[in-house]
Amino acid sequence: MKTLLAIGILMLIFSFCSMAQTYRKDEINIENFVEELFGMQRTDENYEDLYESLLQVFLNPINLNNTNAEELKSIFILTPVQVNSFIAYRNQFGKLISIYELQAIPDFDLETIYKLLPFVILEDSDRMQGSLKDRIIESKDAYFIFRQNRVWETRKGYTPADTLGNGGLTSRYLGDPSNLYGRFRIQHSKDFSLGFTIDKDSGEQFIWNPDSKRYGFNFFSYHFTLYNQGKFRSISVGDFQMQTGQGLVFGAGFGVGKGAETITTVRRSTIGIRPYTAALEFGFFRGLSATYKAGPVNITLMASNAPRDGNIQIQLDTLETKEEIITSLQSSGLHRTATEINYKNRTREKNLGANVHFQSRKRDLQVGLNSLYTQFGQDFQRNRQVYNQYEFFGKENHLHSLYFAYNFQNYFFFGETAVSKSGGKGSVLGMMSSLHPKLGFSVLWRRFDRDFHSFYGNAFSEGTRPINEHGVYFGLNYKPNQKFTWALYYDYFKFPWLRYRVYAPSSGNEWLTRFTYSPSRKILLFAQIREESKARNVSELPNNFQSSYQLSQGKKWNYAFNLDYAIDNHWSIKSRIMSSTFDFNGKKTRGFAISQDINVDYQKWRLSTRIVLFDTEDYDNRQFIFERNVLWLFSIPALNGQGMRYYILGQYKISPKLTFWARFGRTIYTDRDVIGSGLQEIQGNAITETVFQLQYQFNR
Repeated sequence: MKTLLAIGILMLIFSFCSMAQTYRKDEINIENFVEELFGMQRTDENYEDLYESLLQVFLNPINLNNTNAEELKSIFILTPVQVNSFIAYRNQFGKLISIYELQAIPDFDLETIYKLLPFVILEDSDRMQGSLKDRIIESKDAYFIFRQNRVWETRKGYTPADTLGNGGLTSRYLGDPSNLYGRFRIQHSKDFSLGFTIDKDSGEQFIWNPDSKRYGFNFFSYHFTLYNQGKFRSISVGDFQMQTGQGLVFGAGFGVGKGAETITTVRRSTIGIRPYTAALEFGFFRGLSATYKAGPVNITLMASNAPRDGNIQIQLDTLETKEEIITSLQSSGLHRTATEINYKNRTREKNLGANVHFQSRKRDLQVGLNSLYTQFGQDFQRNRQVYNQYEFFGKENHLHSLYFAYNFQNYFFFGETAVSKSGGKGSVLGMMSSLHPKLGFSVLWRRFDRDFHSFYGNAFSEGTRPINEHGVYFGLNYKPNQKFTWALYYDYFKFPWLRYRVYAPSSGNEWLTRFTYSPSRKILLFAQIREESKARNVSELPNNFQSSYQLSQGKKWNYAFNLDYAIDNHWSIKSRIMSSTFDFNGKKTRGFAISQDINVDYQKWRLSTRIVLFDTEDYDNRQFIFERNVLWLFSIPALNGQGMRYYILGQYKISPKLTFWARFGRTIYTDRDVIGSGLQEIQGNAITETVFQLQYQFNR
């Protein structure tokens, strides 16, 4: 039977190869992938960490001959019915003999296969040959990247300091405008991973000064992880993250939330420990972690002792004894001025965590427990405001949760409930299903108390953190054939307690719909509408009366129309029209952006160009458009005001080992003569940035 199937597959390969002749396994159309997952970009999303998580999946592809439903669901590409079809096909016919065999699986179409290809392999990557030292030295997934980028106009922070009335000098940046970044990585999927990341932000000094905890590059991250060492599934030393359950306790990783992919992104997958390789200077653990496999149970233990930036102040207790307290933690990672340098590594954060994960023999049921204990070096006593009195205060926090995931036919049920030291609870309960091979449905309910404290949580939510929120989400995806797709979601949420700039309990809703038409792989056309209603403070009332406790419901509409067209195997264009309106307190404002891309790909060298015209009446109508950048650098500028932006990105493969990127971008405003404020202020109406990057790949 397998032989007959293989003959049939070979007959399909020719048609598949004719369309895939420009596809290269070592790349991904990240722009289209991001556009579909994120839908409409927002400022409160940590896209850099999401992007880095996507990189981890890309660099550690899934072995289709040794995977499970949980792994397949973690990349947000396959629907429930497609996951079940794949598992059933492999159970019936055995291991896949070719990647092209995916075409023979029921409910798989070419569009899905093309999305899946960058994230999967067939070879037995779990098989280890030779000593660890030899495998490290000979690994073909070994590279070093070095990048330099800067803004060329002079910001106020780089000008000579002014003299104050008391004879002191105003604050200025101590370093130069260049941003320097390096990443070294050697790995083999499901075997080992080691590497480091170094980073110096613009304005930071390149200096060796142990007193201020600066050692050349301002940030240094490192890791060494081993996989499948006997009963140990993983052992990690250095910087790492964890993702288990629905992200209430351990929520690192690729958690997208609301986007144009309305079904698969509502659920988090348990992927356990993963190395941390981003340049963000927060949101990771530093220490030891290990996962031990005991039959159907995986037990993970972790210990972390990481430095954290913070504002430390001295207070007097009742006995007039001086005591250090933390008034705020700094997450920017910037150390450009004397004040910012003073925040660097001022406190320590210790974490002890555990996860127990059970998976049934049929792999249709998962149950797990999470625990995390966190201790700061000083008491956390933030400046009390009316809206933050239920936030975390103190020195210690502990958090515990129970989660499950159950697969019944084409229905995936999942949930997690957690409680923190304060007694505050957080819960997520959801389902995603293929009601029909052409119709997908998802629903998710969540409830986070106003005193639920989770420092590493990344659960599905409207806010940036799982706290002070109740909500319910519905998603639909209808695909009558390979050409048409209709996606829709509706999300209702309310905030029982006050929030920043919302000094009363409030509620809101959001919905998005996208119609996609793709008659061939050369053409992608979509139209998208998004509406969001959310309350916030009214700063000005009639008769010049001001009150921070009066709310008004702000309504924002976003519209997008997009056309991607591949002229031939080398040339492609992308056209987009975006617009928005914002109605708040009786005043309606508008904004729009029109962009045109031209891309050229000749294998050894590539060029990508774009020009954008934009006009927005206020900050609430700023336009977000994902831009192509050098490898693994994420860029979504917020276009605000009136003007034009353009960029050109070039890539040249000098040799099999060496690749060079260069990017030039410029924004010209027609409605101002000063850009930015404070030390970021630029005198003029234009801002220009360049990026240069080299990648050296070993053993190529």
